[in-house]
Amino acid sequence: MNQREVTDSENTTWTCVQAYGTLSKENADKAAELTEDTNGEVTVVCTPSGGAQTVRLQLPKDWLESVSDEELVKQITTQQQ
Repeated sequence: MNQREVTDSENTTWTCVQAYGTLSKENADKAAELTEDTNGEVTVVCTPSGGAQTVRLQLPKDWLESVSDEELVKQITTQQQ
């Protein structure tokens, strides 16, 4: 399972993983294909280390490589509001 961790300005560490990322590689790829929207984006779930609420983001399917840590934190912060 590929995941990323980022820390926001309030020192909350967020663990982000693509929805269905815990499935086997073959099943995860199929699930991602089925859930990809018309803009080529997939659902990414970010879970906080503290008391904040989990957020769901729509990100490019290559988000692990293409989205910077700063952009990921910005997207999380925006989604929380």
